Amino acid sequence: MDNPSQPIFNSATLTANIIAALAQVREQKPLVVNITNYVVMNNTANALLAIGASPIMTHSRQEMAEMMQISGSLVINIGTLDNEWIQRMQFAVEQANANNKPIVLDPVGCGASVLRTHTARTLAAKANNLIIRGNASEIIALAGETSQTKGVDALDSSDTALVAAQTLVAQYQANVVISGEVDYVVTASQTIRLRNGHHMMPYVTGMGCSLTALTGAFAAIGETSGLAATAIYAIVGEIAAEQSAGPATLQLNIIDGLYQISAEQIQQRLNMAVVAS
Repeated sequence: MDNPSQPIFNSATLTANIIAALAQVREQKPLVVNITNYVVMNNTANALLAIGASPIMTHSRQEMAEMMQISGSLVINIGTLDNEWIQRMQFAVEQANANNKPIVLDPVGCGASVLRTHTARTLAAKANNLIIRGNASEIIALAGETSQTKGVDALDSSDTALVAAQTLVAQYQANVVISGEVDYVVTASQTIRLRNGHHMMPYVTGMGCSLTALTGAFAAIGETSGLAATAIYAIVGEIAAEQSAGPATLQLNIIDGLYQISAEQIQQRLNMAVVAS
């Protein structure tokens, strides 16, 4: 596996890097291949379009080799699993590795069933240049620890998943994003805490799945820590919630917010701290 360790940066440099990454995504419009679940395909495609990327929701083995040659990254979301999808996901990972493309894995519901846990671990072990994005319970379960989960919902706090995330960084040479009330980005060199977002976001299905897809867009232009996507998405959610009467309008306003988010808003809103390096 590749070693995705990141250089150590201070908060000011990290903020500048986030803003620069956003500009690159909008300029380059990277193609992001998504193997994702039926529930969120429309949401995640729209999120990618709004941020400036180009999504393709492809699942066929017959075209995957071609797609991975021209794409910037591969996003795999295991939300709606069956044996056929698992085989497609494994083949897609092989093709991404062969073309040296970053892979973003969302281990949806890892820990809720043997199938999900085994599939997530198998895909993580196969992947080179890996970014893992999950909630705290999924990260804990993926690392082989005991988590508290209810289906695909986390019952653990982000803080409790930090040790598990560090285990995954070492085991899979991956970068790890823990999503929750507080978000963490964990790499081999740094742990970064983000306190943006809004308590209404978990009331819309696929919020984490959209973040996973956006992580793929930024990985496609070389930002493989997961930080830029996590920071921008949380800020957008925070702004959108201020304009929303409830979850339905929040979903719409997040799409608009991704399209409209500016460097000035990032600088003004970002609540970030480097907590370990």
